[in-house]
Amino acid sequence: MKPINIVFHPIYSQLALPKNHRFPIEKYQALHDWAICNFPNVFEVNLVVNPITEVQLKTVHSTDYVEGFISGKISEKAMKRIGFPWTPQFVDRTRFAVAGTLLTAELALEHGIALNMTGGYHHAHPDFGSGFCVFNDLVIAARHVIDQQSASRVLIFDCDVHQGDGTAASAERFDDIFSLSIHCEKNFPSRKQQSDLDLGLDKHLTDEDYLQHVRESLEAAIYAFKPDFIIYDAGVDIHVDDDLGLLDISTEGILQRDTLVFNMAKQHNIPAMAVIGGGYQRDIAALTNIHAQLLIAANKVYSN
Repeated sequence: MKPINIVFHPIYSQLALPKNHRFPIEKYQALHDWAICNFPNVFEVNLVVNPITEVQLKTVHSTDYVEGFISGKISEKAMKRIGFPWTPQFVDRTRFAVAGTLLTAELALEHGIALNMTGGYHHAHPDFGSGFCVFNDLVIAARHVIDQQSASRVLIFDCDVHQGDGTAASAERFDDIFSLSIHCEKNFPSRKQQSDLDLGLDKHLTDEDYLQHVRESLEAAIYAFKPDFIIYDAGVDIHVDDDLGLLDISTEGILQRDTLVFNMAKQHNIPAMAVIGGGYQRDIAALTNIHAQLLIAANKVYSN
């Protein structure tokens, strides 16, 4: 049995935040540890060696924004919109996280599947960051595999509870990237962008209806766009217990969603990668268990 590749760096969870900050930074290390503890012979950990370069960031983001953030010349107002204080540590953490998504894409193309233990920074626009997102790793990864001629048509399938507004804005000028966002309509961001396909769901939607929307939209995108690579944002802030989500999806529903996505990619012989996306319960153990459904689904679909 071939191991499934996961991508990780300890810096994913190494970020000093103000007391009572809303972001659950500990979850990345916790998910990595869960994978090693529960599936010791299933997952092969690939450590991110180098941070993403400025050249790679500028394939999607403006020069002024990239250089301003990395140098620390970015305004306090711009950092407030992102939701984190600027520190050199945060710059390093951001660059390694985005590099992890690129490495995940490369491994998925080689092996058919790979998972990044962070990622999904879909609120990052070409010239500003927002909602805990600095650089849009999803679109950067899509451009990377296309520019390397490893893929020609990339589907970004975003199931985070919040609309991928930054992805929509960043990908709109690229005909070879198809952005699809399934999200709660009455949730952040208040001002939505136009993805190639948007599905704005009603609040408190439950498993059965939600899974039908996921299945039908993914089938439609595969049929119409004919992607040869899928980037999947497996956000779990759709969960009924999430502090920032307004949908009522169960843990079993999340497992079914992730299994559905992987099964469909495999059935169509499309390499797929996943990032873990959003999830905001304050109970890190409970949140880790919900994110772990992605690992369980990958093992279920790709380990036989």
